[in-house]
Amino acid sequence: MDGAPAVEEELDSVSLILPLPYRLALLIVLGVWLWGVNLHALRLLKIDVPHLIRYPARSSTNQPSHHLSIYRFASLLTLPLLASVLLFWTLTHGTSHSVIVWHIVPNLYLLLLLLAFLIPVQHLPRAGRLRFLHTLRRISIGGLAKTDDGKFGDVLLADALTSYAKPLSEVYVTLCMLVTGQHTTARPDRHCGGTYILSIVMCVPFLIRFRQCIIDRQPANALKYATAFPAIALSAMQRHAEDVGLTPTSLFRLWFFFAMINSLYSFYWDVARDWDLSLFSSDCNDPSHPFGLRRQRVFDSNTLYYAVIAVDLVLRCTWSAKLSVHLEHFYDIEGGIFLLEIMEIFRRWMWVFFRVEAEWLRARASGDVLLDDLGPKIDED
Repeated sequence: MDGAPAVEEELDSVSLILPLPYRLALLIVLGVWLWGVNLHALRLLKIDVPHLIRYPARSSTNQPSHHLSIYRFASLLTLPLLASVLLFWTLTHGTSHSVIVWHIVPNLYLLLLLLAFLIPVQHLPRAGRLRFLHTLRRISIGGLAKTDDGKFGDVLLADALTSYAKPLSEVYVTLCMLVTGQHTTARPDRHCGGTYILSIVMCVPFLIRFRQCIIDRQPANALKYATAFPAIALSAMQRHAEDVGLTPTSLFRLWFFFAMINSLYSFYWDVARDWDLSLFSSDCNDPSHPFGLRRQRVFDSNTLYYAVIAVDLVLRCTWSAKLSVHLEHFYDIEGGIFLLEIMEIFRRWMWVFFRVEAEWLRARASGDVLLDDLGPKIDED
């Protein structure tokens, strides 16, 4: 770690510009910005997301709207991030030795980022982060609130955590390298802590959502999250194929099989259950609505629905690689892993729009949302 040539050769171009701590920070900050965009766009469509997640209404018209609070918080996270990255580039000049030596700079920002969430100080938007921490604490053991207490918000957050399964495992890698005295800006040591610990960390978000589904008596939905466990386990086994009595090729085929089951089942659930579209049902050709969609729709363009279905299928299958703890076998540079992580966060952002739309229509149908409340124009055929 002192700049030996062997170490320097391991740093790829992405790690020279954005070492692992910065990549993790970018993924978190990006998630905050995209949640703000979700709230903003859905508000323009007159869908009251705070009502659906049982978030307290603004007590005064002088208070900023929910999406503006998120934008302000995201801005307060982004500005020091940009300053930190610029300082890091100035100090390192893109050389491997300097990138490794100056690992304290990205580490300090990552610490600042975590504290911004964990310690809601008075000068930053506070109520939303307190609600986030309360919800995170509840779902961290697989808990699930009652409908009137914000059950839908628990589901959204828990599902979002599954999209962050790989980044969360990278947080563990960063902390493990830091604790063991390694430089976190060097090549990530994904063997840190043992052979299977990374797999266990990646399983946690799926276990959280799995337990929620069991509590909610949704065995078919629970099975969707359970299909991730064999893929994660088989991925870890590929590093030590000889110890389990199988050839590397056989293990890879098994991993690919279970990864695709998870991806395709998840895609089916997105379309048929989360979005309430009829593509996989017997009434997909019902003349009362366009093929594969549904009668009531908030978004004007039918093409948009078809495009989102196609993109979700592609990204679900592509992101099956998230269930692999040995992505470095498939990508020679860290940029490949980072790109996959960004793609999954954007897929989740897209998923939220149509998941919230379906929940809003269910709430209107059940009378939970009054027809004269904030309600979008509904397209019906």
